[in-house]
Amino acid sequence: MTSIGKSLVAWPRHWKQLAIFGADFVLLEIALWAAFVLRLESTQIPWGSVFPLLVVAPIVSLPVFFLFGLYRSVIRYLGFYSLLTICQAIIFAEALLASFIFLSKLPDVHRSIVIIHGLLTALLIIGSRTLARYWLRRSDTLSARADAPRKSVVIYGAGSAGIQLATALANSREMQPVALLDDDSGLHRKRFGNLEVYSPERLAYLIERYQVQEVLLAIPSASRARRTEIIQELEELPVLVRTLPGLAELAEGKIKTQDLREVGIEDLLGRDPVAPIEHLIRANITGKVVMVTGAGGSIGSELCRQILSQDPAVLVLYELNEFALYSIEQDLLTRQQAQPAAAIPVFPVLGSVCDQERLELTMKHFAIQTIYHAAAYKHVPMVEKNPGEGVANNIFGTYRCARAALAQRVETFVLISTDKAVRPTNTMGTTKRFAEMILQALAEQYPEQTRFTMVRFGNVLGSSGSVVPLFREQIRRGGPITVTDPRIIRYFMTIPEAAQLVLQAGAMGCDGDVFVLDMGDPVQIVDLARRMVHLSGLEVRDDEHPAGDVEIVFTGLRPGEKLYEELLIGDAVTQTEHPRIMRAMEKKLPLVQLEYFLNALQAACHGNDSQRIREILLRAVAEFQPQCDNEDILRQPTAC
Repeated sequence: MTSIGKSLVAWPRHWKQLAIFGADFVLLEIALWAAFVLRLESTQIPWGSVFPLLVVAPIVSLPVFFLFGLYRSVIRYLGFYSLLTICQAIIFAEALLASFIFLSKLPDVHRSIVIIHGLLTALLIIGSRTLARYWLRRSDTLSARADAPRKSVVIYGAGSAGIQLATALANSREMQPVALLDDDSGLHRKRFGNLEVYSPERLAYLIERYQVQEVLLAIPSASRARRTEIIQELEELPVLVRTLPGLAELAEGKIKTQDLREVGIEDLLGRDPVAPIEHLIRANITGKVVMVTGAGGSIGSELCRQILSQDPAVLVLYELNEFALYSIEQDLLTRQQAQPAAAIPVFPVLGSVCDQERLELTMKHFAIQTIYHAAAYKHVPMVEKNPGEGVANNIFGTYRCARAALAQRVETFVLISTDKAVRPTNTMGTTKRFAEMILQALAEQYPEQTRFTMVRFGNVLGSSGSVVPLFREQIRRGGPITVTDPRIIRYFMTIPEAAQLVLQAGAMGCDGDVFVLDMGDPVQIVDLARRMVHLSGLEVRDDEHPAGDVEIVFTGLRPGEKLYEELLIGDAVTQTEHPRIMRAMEKKLPLVQLEYFLNALQAACHGNDSQRIREILLRAVAEFQPQCDNEDILRQPTAC
């Protein structure tokens, strides 16, 4: 059967159409003969009247079937609408046949013959196609099993998404649904096709009975908090958990098996996004000329995507890395091609934020009104090993960009800062705190010119250097997973949510305000690692489970790394109109004093004197408490 199915599938398309055409011809004739037998209740039929109909029926019906597209359908994927089209075509063809009978006035042909013939034709043609569909799919299934056995999976969610997913998986060569789970007790023990709905409490039984390897979450309308509860319940079971995206991502199309993805950290946060305040998110963007520095980075690129959706007059991408600039430009152009609205001009500019002359030229040429300054070195150990470059990019890059904005009368300047700027223990965090102080001092010195604000938040998921993709890759390789310290905790936020809050916070600030984002509850990194192992269907190898799959090893804190991150230097904080954005009240230094430190830092950077750089940072940022010694890689002994 499998070999015959494969040979039929391999036929050229026009051969298959011709075979179906021939089969329909035969079925139409059989239906007409059977209609007379049923109507007359005898096999002795008047051939003198029947013969003209045997000739006319296919001449009338087959062209109608062709016009209705019956020979363009792929039988293997025949669905409800295809069957409805067959019925419509048969009704139309029978109407033409009835007209012929009426006009020709054939004897011994009752009017009911047309109705009986139509019903029999529908039964035979739909039946033949349904049988062929079943046979071809059965052949596919046997072929797939012969090639590689399909994994048994359970679908969590017996709503429309779950049923659509089960239907899609019927054609999959990789997965075989064996049951549905749902919280609604009213659905328990009901069947959808060949799948029975069970209570989630029966999952352990199903895993043992069917050797289930994966659980597929098909609950796109559930809140993130509820999804988190379900994921936590599944953690202890030896199955891989995959999920469909949320409703917003599924709104544009039908559910497909390729939509399935592994459970991400965003599914574990248990926090639903807050709807944006429209007037805030549009205030600095809609109808304005906007520039994003570091446009190719994790945060910068997401800012660009969200800015583009708010109808700026022009969007300027400023980036030092050529490939990153090309990538975000192509991404934005592709997005615009998918939209019917008029395209927004997007201009890619290669340049360094340390080059004030090029910054001013860019701002003047495009008449920039709003700047989102996302360009920075953010990787703590890397900046610790290259402190001079960290100071040059994070401190002088911000200073020169801000000075250029003042010179060109830019309306709004928003700095993307970090929680590592709070009581910093590393060079990167200290340079970002210094950058905040620069904008605070400039806002105080020039209150009537550019409006400077800063937005401070913690780790974003999927950013460069994030632990999540690192852990996923380590799990894929079989471990070990490397965690620096069992006590270390971090705040996490998705990149889209962080970018959205940045755009809103930037519209609220004035006079050098520092805004901090509500990052939710902190996550213990070792717990995150364990959960990712469990949700991959594996077991952590430890003293209690020596036969486990993946080991977690502790490597010790890296240079400059903190156990705990904070968002506020002091307790002075006020609420804003957005529930997840707070305004921090923090001390400032006058511009003249900061410029003294800037001059000293510039001399130290030119002299590659990293020890002098550290001494100046200690004096300028009072909260700086180094966690490690000077780690400048150019001061370390080499192996050669």
